[in-house]
Amino acid sequence: MVELKLAQLRNLFTEMEQALIAYSGGIDSTLVAKVAYDILGDRALAVTAKSPSLLPEELEDAIDQARLIGITHQIVETHEMDNPNYASNPINRCYFCKSELHDTLKPLALDLGYGYVIDGVNADDLQDYRPGIQAAKERGARSPLAELGITKMEVREIAKSLGLVCWNKPAQPCLSSRFPYGEEITIPKLNRVGRAEIYLRRLGYENVRVRSTGDTAKIELPADLIQQFVASINLIELTKTLQSLGFIYVTLDLEGYRSGKLNQVLSQLVN
Repeated sequence: MVELKLAQLRNLFTEMEQALIAYSGGIDSTLVAKVAYDILGDRALAVTAKSPSLLPEELEDAIDQARLIGITHQIVETHEMDNPNYASNPINRCYFCKSELHDTLKPLALDLGYGYVIDGVNADDLQDYRPGIQAAKERGARSPLAELGITKMEVREIAKSLGLVCWNKPAQPCLSSRFPYGEEITIPKLNRVGRAEIYLRRLGYENVRVRSTGDTAKIELPADLIQQFVASINLIELTKTLQSLGFIYVTLDLEGYRSGKLNQVLSQLVN
């Protein structure tokens, strides 16, 4: 089944003839960039949006991955933070983020003669609350992984079979996803969340979130790592480090990490 879907993905790019890839450096867009380059060569272009909601380390990782693939890579700046509809963090915040992204990429694609803007949305993403998907569709973007029904697990399987070293890279959504809806997002807040997560990654915890609510940092780890974390980490040093970044309180979520956890309040907010 995975081999069939890879063949279908390759055929899709053959039919496109050329494509601009909205490339974040995550496993989904990296796979899309890899297959696009394998089929189209210099007729494929990967473009990464640089903004305060993207960790500098993630940008460097995207640059390294693009270099390994061989695809031409370009970096553009986006300015979603200038939009109060984004910074005020409403429940459809992602709509305004993707609007800014694709309002930047679409004219670039037209100027360079690329007929398509391609993103890394996969089939599983369609089952989640992702208002940004609608913004991309409104601007004519295509999502080959979703179109072909390729799930996240299949993305990783295909990426591994193609030798992509990032095949098991944990998902890293933009830093704005760390804040509860309705809490204003600012660049200093994004920076302190980003620095906190980098600190924890360097302690060996790759799949980690630092959720930010006011002055409180809530650390989320996979549930099976919580006991090990508490037993092995110097909690006093950890607390002091996160406080030095600007947090006052540091807590640990005992339920454990779950993707999209902040979306569980959506029904309450809508009602």
